[in-house]
Amino acid sequence: MTPPLAERMRPKNIDEYIGQTHLVGPGAILRRMIESGNIASFILWGPPGVGKTTLAKIIANTTKAPFYTLSAVHSGVKDVREVLDRCRANANSMFTGHRPILFIDEIHRFNKSQQDSLLAAVENGTVTLIGATTENPSFEVIRPLLSRAQVYTLKPLDDNELNHLFNHAITTDPILSSHGVDVESTSALFRFAGGDARKLLNILDLLEQATPQGAPIVLTDELVTSSLQKNPAAYDKNGEMHYDIISAFIKSLRGSDPDAAIYWLARMIEGGEEPEFIGRRMIIFASEDIGLANPNALLLANATFDVIHKVGWPEARIPLAQCTIYLATSAKSNSAYNAINSALELVRSTGNQPVPLHLRNAPTKLMEDMGYGHNYMYPHLYPGNFVKQQYFPDTLGHPTFWQPCSNPAEDRAARLQWERWNSEDSIEKKQ
Repeated sequence: MTPPLAERMRPKNIDEYIGQTHLVGPGAILRRMIESGNIASFILWGPPGVGKTTLAKIIANTTKAPFYTLSAVHSGVKDVREVLDRCRANANSMFTGHRPILFIDEIHRFNKSQQDSLLAAVENGTVTLIGATTENPSFEVIRPLLSRAQVYTLKPLDDNELNHLFNHAITTDPILSSHGVDVESTSALFRFAGGDARKLLNILDLLEQATPQGAPIVLTDELVTSSLQKNPAAYDKNGEMHYDIISAFIKSLRGSDPDAAIYWLARMIEGGEEPEFIGRRMIIFASEDIGLANPNALLLANATFDVIHKVGWPEARIPLAQCTIYLATSAKSNSAYNAINSALELVRSTGNQPVPLHLRNAPTKLMEDMGYGHNYMYPHLYPGNFVKQQYFPDTLGHPTFWQPCSNPAEDRAARLQWERWNSEDSIEKKQ
């Protein structure tokens, strides 16, 4: 079977690599690493189709280092440990000086325990870690691992780089060149590619497969547009379309358009998407985008996830559609999402502030003698089950993270909160 054009065109060395000149251009950091053979652990962060996996393979090919790969989608802690054991055995039997490279695709999908299992091997030099992620590593990768791996950001390819890739493909690929490509316009091709090299090559692959053998491919904007409209089956649940469609689905929910959301849900169902993937994203949406405006949304989304586990396709389409319409038509609030992000930002900038003594637990006599729990005021002993006292660390004052959005539920909660903390009748603990 002939491999896809994107695989046939995968660069073998750094000079064939297109794009990311800030990382691989003359004198840039990754080129210097590759040329010296001294590879440090790093994480490549960027959108799909910009060369993350290709760059890792080029490094492995150039350094001749043992190269191991894991996909975070399919690998558990056991798989990580087995690969690390092989790396240790390989490292102990080698005298070439090339440390094994472990490439982890979609590293953001590893949970904390999976990422923890990598720490010792990276720290003691058993492996050089190269991770690839489409998500912000600051939120998705644990801090100890981030401290041991530099993060490099990859950018979408611009039109000049896409044009370079396009010309390289039509002149050097034996299948495309056997047709001959008559170029009238590349505007639609580049627009649909959207800075994604793999998407551009997949479109060319689609056009080639739709062209009779030996006939020329006449590239026009109309041909590209009509070919993609006729082939919505280009949905690839393991590729970039997977992310494009779920993005459109979530944005339609956020925009309170139930019809558009149902359309994108149908696209995912018809494309063979896993119902659990859709269900997980709906749970996240219910908390991130609806939140306190309608707490029942989270309950319904969670119940939907439970139901689709029990029934599977094709019946799962019905509860998914029901939940989709409910989420789209619900009141919206992202105040909880904003509150935790603001709090995390403060925690990261101020470090581990000590817990005030009156909030600490005192399970022993010694702790009690040291003042742990002293002067704590138990709210249930006060009118309305509320009493003012300090709950933040001493140095932080009382920052505000929750900024209520305008909806009936949060309006009521915000009004009650204001009345509690601003009533002249409330008792306040003086520090």
